[in-house]
Formats: sequence, C-alpha cells, structure tokens
Amino acid sequence: MRHRENKWKMIDWLTIGLYAMLVLFGWFTIYAASYDFENSAWIDMGARHGKQLMWIGFSVVLAVVVMLIDSKFYNNVAYVFYALMIVLLILTIFIAPDIKGSHSWLRLGPLQIQPAEFAKYATLLCLAKFMSTYGFSLQNRRNLLLALCIVFLPAVIIIAQSETGSALVFVALMLVLFREGMNGLVLVLGALCALFFILVLRYNNLPLAPGEQPTPELYGFILAFVIGILVSMVFVHLYTRDKACLRAMAGVNAVVWVAGGVLHYFYPAVLYTWIAAASLGVTMLTLVVFMFVTRRKTFGVVTLFLVGVLALSLCADYAFNKVLAPHQQIRIKIVLGLEDDPQGAGYNVRQSQIAIGSGGVMGKGYLNGTQTKLNYVPEQDTDFIFCTIGEEHGFVGSVLFIVVYTFFMIRLIYLAERQRSAFSRIYGYGLVSVFLFHFFINIGMVTGITPVIGIPLPFISYGGSSLWGFTIMLFTFIRLDANRMEVLQHS
Repeated sequence: MRHRENKWKMIDWLTIGLYAMLVLFGWFTIYAASYDFENSAWIDMGARHGKQLMWIGFSVVLAVVVMLIDSKFYNNVAYVFYALMIVLLILTIFIAPDIKGSHSWLRLGPLQIQPAEFAKYATLLCLAKFMSTYGFSLQNRRNLLLALCIVFLPAVIIIAQSETGSALVFVALMLVLFREGMNGLVLVLGALCALFFILVLRYNNLPLAPGEQPTPELYGFILAFVIGILVSMVFVHLYTRDKACLRAMAGVNAVVWVAGGVLHYFYPAVLYTWIAAASLGVTMLTLVVFMFVTRRKTFGVVTLFLVGVLALSLCADYAFNKVLAPHQQIRIKIVLGLEDDPQGAGYNVRQSQIAIGSGGVMGKGYLNGTQTKLNYVPEQDTDFIFCTIGEEHGFVGSVLFIVVYTFFMIRLIYLAERQRSAFSRIYGYGLVSVFLFHFFINIGMVTGITPVIGIPLPFISYGGSSLWGFTIMLFTFIRLDANRMEVLQHS
C-alpha cells in the first residue's frame, strides 16, 4: 500500500494541471470560434465544440490507461510499435480518401484518424529505445545514420501522403540528437542550407515594379556564394588555424572582385553573378591546392561544403517548383514577399492578422469577436485558432497565453533533465521538440511570420487525432517520470 501511495506522490501533478488548463482553455476557445448567435448551447454534440468535448472525454480515458501501464512496457514495445506505424503510414497512401489533395486520413466508421499524429509518438519511442542502448554514441557515424533514418523515414512517407506540414515536425527531433551529443556543426549546416535556399528563392525572383525591366543578375546566387565563401573562411580558421590559407583565400577573392568590377565598369555585359561564381571557383581551387600541399583532409571537407553551396543554389528553384505543390509554393512566396494574394492563398493569413489586430490591447471580450463570429477567418477553430485568442483577449491575453504555454514547455525540459534513465530523458526531449515546433510554427503562420503548413496548436486546436496523439505522448512521459526513482534503485 505504501509503495502505491509513493507512486501517486511521484506523479508530476503540476504538469497534469497545466495540461488540464490548456485543454480546458482550448475547449472554450473552440466554442468561441464556432459560436453561433442563434444557437449558443454549451453542450451540442452536433457542433464542433460538442465533438471536441467528446474527444476530451476519450483523452482522459487514454491518459488514465497510459498511467496505469507499467513504464517498462513503453521501452519493450518501442521497435514493434514503430514498425507497425510505418506499415500503417504506407497503407494510408493507398487506402485513405483524397481530402483536399491529401491522402492522410483513415475513416473508421464515423471517425477520421490521421496516422501521422501517432507516428510522432512511435518515432519518439523508437528513437529513445535506440539511443538508450548500452554504449550508444552519436560520434559513431553508423549510429548517427541510423538515428537519422528513424527520424526521417516516417517523414518521407508522410510527404508521399501530400501532408508536408506534418512531415516537417520530424525535423524538430534534430534537437534531441544535438542534446545527446551530435556535433553542433550539423545544426549549423542545416541552418545554412535553409538560408541559401531562401536567399536563392527570394533574390533570384525579385518582383518587378510596373514598367521595370527584368535584370539578368541573379542576386540570390551572389549572396549565397559570398556568404558561402565567408563561412568557409571561418571553418578554415576554426578547424585548421592555417593563416597562409586564409591569406590566400582573401587574396584570390580580392583579385577576382577587383578585376571583375573593372570589367563590369567597361563592359556592363559582364555580370556580378559571373564574378561571384568565379570567386567561388577560385576559392575551391585554393582549398584543393592546400589540401594536396599540406595533406590535410580538412581543406577537402571545406571544399565539399562549397560544392554543396553551389549544388544547393543551382537546385533550389528546381526543387521548389517540382517537389512542392502549387499551393505550398504560393504560401512560401507570400511569406518571402514575392507575391501578394490577399484574395487567394494569402486570404487566411490576412484575415487572421486583421482579427488579431482588431483585438487591440485588452481584446473585445469572450464571445465578442466579430471577425471570427462572422467567419472571415477560415479554419479558425483548427490551424488558425490563435486568431480567436488574439481578437477576444487582445495583446495582454495573447502574451499571457504564450507565457503559460512557454512555462509548460520549460516544465517538460526540467522533467527531462531530472530523468535517471537515458530512455526517459531522450523521450522527454523529443516530446519538448515536437511541442516547441507546433507552438512556434502555428503561431508564426497565423501571424504571417512563417508559411502556412497546416499544423495544429497542441491541446488548443479542434481535432480528435491531434488531441489524442498529444495526450498519449505527454502522459507516457509523465508515467516515465513517475518511475524515475525505481530506475535509480535498480541501477
């Protein structure tokens, strides 16, 4: 009896309280977003808020079941569950109906389930299981490669379902790998790849003013090449300390740019894009020479980095036009300022910004939001639910909500750090990464900071699959945390 009492004391009730607060606030917000002036019944199982209440009831049951299961069970079934989810994701491509161009929802009688929401949970378990094996180290290239495969295999399958937004969530798990010892250079290179991709898209396709003639210059290439060269010089300095190489790199680039500038002055047909490309070429040649002279592989690695900059820059437009769907392209173009489509693809974001802005400092009051009540904002109780918070509760209410949600994630980080087992710690950081990505991207797309990729705000947005998936993920971690002292006793 005393052991059972101790177990209940070990449960982190603060986190459960924060969960209940967020879910309850989410329900009230969904009610406000779907509020009908003619039918204001609090309990209406035919309305969206009524269905969400049913999902919440099922979530409570799921939370209790998860807490009653022995914590060792999650470690033991991790690989099996992951394999089953991979199979289910593949089957979903072929058997799921077409919903707005996506094959990602399965019909189970009156219910619709999105397997991608539960694939996140399976991936967290599998990754935690693999990375907690004895002697595991991310410094081992084979381990790193397998960990990356675990993370990105479900993402690739979800992309095949035409559900790119859900697939991008898996990128957040790179933070887990970084926490567990992955070289930070990998994150730096990933950020640089995103930067070069954006630069090429943004500045190779500058919109023209009325009557303006197009220029042959490709400013995206120029910026990408110059930044790539500067970063390569930083790498040479950090990893070789070879001052002779740095002087040579600076010298050849100075010669190329001065000579190119003179040529451009007398022959305007000589483009700065060509000069930047020549600068990149002589930089790579210089690095190759130093690699053979000094017999240091580091110079070769930096050369490969510049080759990657060149390849990524040349392929950016092709990948953008061939890999992404047209509606995804236009959303990214709107965020980058390449297009303005307030009545088309940019309508949702524009109306959402108007709704949030109309809330002012203190908001219009609960159930008094006119933009949301008159359905100006599409998807206002799912992906764009934050605009309801902004309109009704204003700047103060929005900031308070963000503070509470941030405290919730900080609490999860604290719990992850106090774990006694690698499995629980890794799972906890994976959970935080998923929540952080959803939180930042959802609010970012509602306010126009990030492209609209269609992911919910955990515990707030309407939807059974997302609420159930997030509930299971969270309470699994709470269950693991409650068992942390037993792990210490057995170690």
